[in-house]
Amino acid sequence: MEKKLIKATLLFVFFSLISLLMFFQPLRELTRFSLGSPYYSHIWLIPFVSLFFLITERKRIFPEVFFSPGAGAVLWVVSVIIFIAGWMNQTSLSANDHTSVVTLSGVLFTHGSFLFAYGGKAYRKALFPLLLLVFMIPIPLFLMDRILDMLVAGSSSVTEFLFKTTGTPYIRTGNIFQLPGVTIEVAEVCSGIRSSLALVITMCIAAHMFLRTNWRKLVLILAVVPLTILKNGIRIVTITLLAEHVDEKFLTDSFLHHSGGIFFFLPSLVLLGLLLWWLRKTEGAREERLRA
Repeated sequence: MEKKLIKATLLFVFFSLISLLMFFQPLRELTRFSLGSPYYSHIWLIPFVSLFFLITERKRIFPEVFFSPGAGAVLWVVSVIIFIAGWMNQTSLSANDHTSVVTLSGVLFTHGSFLFAYGGKAYRKALFPLLLLVFMIPIPLFLMDRILDMLVAGSSSVTEFLFKTTGTPYIRTGNIFQLPGVTIEVAEVCSGIRSSLALVITMCIAAHMFLRTNWRKLVLILAVVPLTILKNGIRIVTITLLAEHVDEKFLTDSFLHHSGGIFFFLPSLVLLGLLLWWLRKTEGAREERLRA
């Protein structure tokens, strides 16, 4: 079995080298895109996280390996079709969407290579680290616009609620709030999409490592959305009230406005950690009852 695993790994490495040659130009595009985007600085961390889980969980993933050329070839064909479609429509696609298409093609090719080299059983057991590669794919613009709209609308609602709770007088017009001393707009830059992506990825990893039941994993991951909206609202109201009562520069030229997201991100992480602890505790209690 050890010799078979070594052969399969060498085959997978060989396919990976081929994919690097095939997707060299798209990978360059992805690198330039990730460096120039405020949302995707995490992209090149994902393959290393995926590789970490493949290595640390190798005893569970690779007890039995066998070649599966048919299934692997199917994913290769789908990958090539998507790549050709992206190449043919490059001029009609935005840079974001073209990068999404070719990156999806590369991820599918990697899945096909793994399936070819290691077989269906290993593929199913390695599904989590392989699915993590999806986070390398930039979100298509049509979907990103809807996510941003949802986050902005939610953040505006929380902002209004907090203004009412603190007794702050305001006039709201859509996502614009007029206060006696300042006027603010809850724009896309206030959506928290970057921290949301970071929290979703972190919670996916935490759920895989510490939870076993699928519904608990889903609860933990979905909790990111309302918590992000609440965090955004608190940040907007905090900075606005500081600008109104202390100094207007808190809105225009302050560290808290431009780079202070970490002070609101960490409490969110703590709250999600507490939720994870509770979910794990209830999961353990249920398993004890079943054993009894």
